[in-house]
Amino acid sequence: MKLPEIHTEYANYLRDFESKILQNHSKIETWFRQQWKQHQPPFYGSVDIRNAGYKMASIDMNLFPGGFNNLNPNFIPLATIAAQDAVERACETAKSVLLIPENHTRNTFYLQNVYALANILRNAGFDVRIGSFNPELTQATEFETALGDKVLIEPLLRTRERIHLADGFSPCFILINNDLSAGVPDILRGVSQTVLPPLHGGWTTRRKTHHFEAYNQIAKQFADLIQIDEWQINPYFEQISGLNFQEREGEDALADAVERMLTKIQAKYDEKGITDKPFVIVKADAGTYGMGVMSVKSADEMRGLNRKNRNKMAKVKEGLEVSEVIVQEGIYTYETLNGAVSEPVVYMMDRFVIGGFFRVHEGRKNDENLNAGGMVFVPLNQSIPNAGSAQDVETETESKRIFAQWDEMGMARPNADNPDCSSNRLYVYGVMARLSLLAAAIELKETA
Repeated sequence: MKLPEIHTEYANYLRDFESKILQNHSKIETWFRQQWKQHQPPFYGSVDIRNAGYKMASIDMNLFPGGFNNLNPNFIPLATIAAQDAVERACETAKSVLLIPENHTRNTFYLQNVYALANILRNAGFDVRIGSFNPELTQATEFETALGDKVLIEPLLRTRERIHLADGFSPCFILINNDLSAGVPDILRGVSQTVLPPLHGGWTTRRKTHHFEAYNQIAKQFADLIQIDEWQINPYFEQISGLNFQEREGEDALADAVERMLTKIQAKYDEKGITDKPFVIVKADAGTYGMGVMSVKSADEMRGLNRKNRNKMAKVKEGLEVSEVIVQEGIYTYETLNGAVSEPVVYMMDRFVIGGFFRVHEGRKNDENLNAGGMVFVPLNQSIPNAGSAQDVETETESKRIFAQWDEMGMARPNADNPDCSSNRLYVYGVMARLSLLAAAIELKETA
């Protein structure tokens, strides 16, 4: 496949980093297997990665990923087998899945994601129905997706401690694809069925700083494992609370945090001989969809924010007010596709990488947030070696064989004999994503 081009000034940094990962491939996979014995992975997740050549790291971890419609169809057989494993871990006797999506049914591209996710689960052999707690949905309604497919969404009901649909459909496993930014509805609280991701993983209670505190543990272990500088895979961060952007409360404290972070990054750049100008990303500590995000190169930018930027930072999805932010080290993206800046987004189910895409934005610079209007998605199109089709995977032995093979590959089999082989970069992306997935497992355990 065609990978993004890396800026020539940083290509040697990247090659050295990739070589270090490839040389330790067996050690890395053994380490991951040991970690998954200790930590239950989230049901699924997606990870945004930035690659500056001299630094490659996860910058965000989504526990309720949308965008399954952007995955390459070649990866669906892998996703199907991963789904079988993930559902059986959640409920060993599961035959059915109740999928709960976001409430914004007017977003036809999101509905395409729901359609794709439901099909993955159906291909895995489960009866899948879609139920919503949207109060505006009072009867079963068919919606049309962006590509013209049909999705039937039904109102959720509850009897005692079980969630069900009108005809009594009430499986032991409920999969949420709603990030709960608007809060956890009462209908989901205290049910007897298995609900994943867990309710405390929603943005009502989850904080990005909690995730990166857990990631600090994982990054240090991994850096020690393969003998690299932890900074190469771990962005600095700091949390600032007590903010009110509309009233300018906490403005000085935020500016001081930005100043501290920029000074810390500059010291590291000086140590490494990096000539880039440091920047930080200031973003809401809870929330998604790329809302409430600013790229900042000077503490003065945070003092006296104009009305437009105050409004931008004051609220995120579902009108959630921002009182806490994470000030995170900015990582330049020196990867481009057809001249436009890009970043990989890697999707996982259970402990397996199942694909991803490049988020590409012609209107953004390499130090800006790419998760914004005007972005496009280019699926990873590396084929899955020897994975076969869903129809080929008919026996438990065959399923285990494919899992064992893919477990060794992570995302694609690396080729140490050919440093320029595209699967090497994909494998490294997969390693970075799985580090974040492992951190999410620890985060969920510690915040339960």
